[in-house]
Amino acid sequence: MPEMTWSHLTADTVEQWADLTNELARADQTQEFYEAEDLAEELTEAGMTPATDTWAAWDGDTLIAYGQLRVGFTAGDDGEVRLQIDGGVRPQWRGRGIGRDLMDRAEARAAALNAERNPGSTGLLRVSAGLEGSSAYRMLKARGYLPVRYFTLMERDNPGEPLDVDWAGLASPTPEDEEAVRVAHNAAFTDHWGFAPWTAERWHDVYAGRPARPQVSTISRRDDGSVDAYVLVSQYEPKELWVGLVGTIREARGTGLATRALARSLELARDVDGITVVGLDVDSESPTGATRLYERLGFVAKQTTVTMTRPA
Repeated sequence: MPEMTWSHLTADTVEQWADLTNELARADQTQEFYEAEDLAEELTEAGMTPATDTWAAWDGDTLIAYGQLRVGFTAGDDGEVRLQIDGGVRPQWRGRGIGRDLMDRAEARAAALNAERNPGSTGLLRVSAGLEGSSAYRMLKARGYLPVRYFTLMERDNPGEPLDVDWAGLASPTPEDEEAVRVAHNAAFTDHWGFAPWTAERWHDVYAGRPARPQVSTISRRDDGSVDAYVLVSQYEPKELWVGLVGTIREARGTGLATRALARSLELARDVDGITVVGLDVDSESPTGATRLYERLGFVAKQTTVTMTRPA
């Protein structure tokens, strides 16, 4: 084993964490780039305790590996709670057992925290393995994880071809819409794989977080304030906008609302200085046929990543 020390991620180490995360994004071609300020917010998310739910491996002052655990507060319709593990090891340090050590720590904590937070609920460990065949994929498979879902990264040049948008009934979300959009999201995704309802506290972290860009996001709001459809856009990189969530409640599906809402956001993105691309991730088996919607609006598939799971 290499000579190294273990600790936890803190507000004082987010610069090193961002450096490691962005090196992993380049080396593993995941395109998951982050700024230090965004990672700092993750340490203060609802339910996150960095001293027990994160791990950092160091070689002197160099952060060579990290791990991060998120345990849900609610179970999905299948009765399982999502136990999400994220992390990675610098390429030059791989093959020395650090990833296995990291997973040992994270898996043990995941089981313990789920038992504490969700007594009697089954936990399902979930990890994004990046591209199929990656070193992470091979390591996870050896630990009993199985590939269960594939997600396609899609991108659209900005500004792309102008879109003919019917703006009627569409607006940018405001702080006052936060709860209505959460209710709509929980309703829209209830039939999607791996979904569990979002609590108000966890939703706030996303809706009002630093990366959120409400000025280019879109909702369809009824007269009573409820929401039928929504497109929530974030920004993690200087030249890219990220479409994080797109949804339509069941009663409004088939009406073209999601297409109109996304088209509005894409038209608004044309006027944002410095943005050259708009990206999103889509479940390749989405029950709503989302991939076709995105293709019609000019998005092009770039690569596919795999998510792997294992009972806790």
